[in-house]
Amino acid sequence: MSTLRSAAAQWLPVSFKRKHDILLIFFRSVKIRTHMRMVSSVIFVDSPVGAGFSYSRTAEGFQTSDTEAARQLLRFLYKWFEEHPKFKSNPLYIGGSSYSGIIIPILTLEIAKAKESRGAPFNLKGYLAGNPITDANFDKEAKVPFVYGMALISDELYESTKKSCSGKYVNPINIHCAKNLDAVDEVIKDVNRDHILEPSCPSHRQKPGQIHSKAIGKIFYKEEVPLGSYGQLQAGCRRASDPILNFWANNDTVKDALGIRKGTIVYWERCAHLSYTFDVQSAVMYHLTLSNEGYPSLIYSGDHDMNAPYIGTQGWIRSLNFSIVDDWRPWYVDGQVAGFTRRYSNNLTFATVKGAGHTAPEYKPKECLAMIRRWLSGAPL
Repeated sequence: MSTLRSAAAQWLPVSFKRKHDILLIFFRSVKIRTHMRMVSSVIFVDSPVGAGFSYSRTAEGFQTSDTEAARQLLRFLYKWFEEHPKFKSNPLYIGGSSYSGIIIPILTLEIAKAKESRGAPFNLKGYLAGNPITDANFDKEAKVPFVYGMALISDELYESTKKSCSGKYVNPINIHCAKNLDAVDEVIKDVNRDHILEPSCPSHRQKPGQIHSKAIGKIFYKEEVPLGSYGQLQAGCRRASDPILNFWANNDTVKDALGIRKGTIVYWERCAHLSYTFDVQSAVMYHLTLSNEGYPSLIYSGDHDMNAPYIGTQGWIRSLNFSIVDDWRPWYVDGQVAGFTRRYSNNLTFATVKGAGHTAPEYKPKECLAMIRRWLSGAPL
């Protein structure tokens, strides 16, 4: 067995303030304000192995997959609670976003099974998934209805595509369907998939030395920053901060403060290339099993996200055939509509976050904090 280690295990325990706090575990780097500590203690884990500052001491350890990532995370949790036993009684929730939508229910089910073993340290109470990738038959099929509903394609193109594809858009069933899907892609090619209302900006990857510290100040003052062969770092783009993040995370002082072991990660990269096998095509049955076993879940979507459209998420939730307990209604923050929600039997709550993209907390941190606070307390959104 390869030796695995996450940077999070080295430094995050210092953020724990109260023994009886809820433990909220996120298995993806998501942008949530630090005042999240008002609601829970949070462990952020770099996963799968090779992401962020996580590493393996053997080459084989970097070969991972959906199911293997879940197993590695389960081992991580066992070891974490072994080193911090005073937190074993804390209510434990598993959470994440985006592609973690595949991993979260797998891991949560593994934890639920482990609870049956004597001495397992998990006080599992539920799980949450934001803008979750779940099943291509729902997620990808939702793109055409989503872009039509958002007025990104014409009535004529939508009706023609719907008719020629018989409402199925993942695998074209004939040449007319394929041509219509190509036409849809051509129309929306310059739309930001993360948030359809935001500018579509190039994604630049800077290696050490490719961005000077003086450029950082210019970015904050919304000036165009030349990056040689990388073109212009466009002002006003959300991704304009990526080079700053690379600059910050690769600073030796920062790595020392985070407790990163020297020699383990030569260069931190926001989106690293990993050796990864996608061996779970659908997480729907995992959700069904967990819900039937009584574990509460919060599934939420930024309603302007084209990567994991809320229409697809609603689709796979409907496929579970749960009855509706609290029908579709707005939920509010500071007197304003923050999104819409519906609650199902088996303690499953679905919510949209109005105006948010992929992923919701990055765009609407205040609203997402209120949403999670209410859900964790058992109150209606």
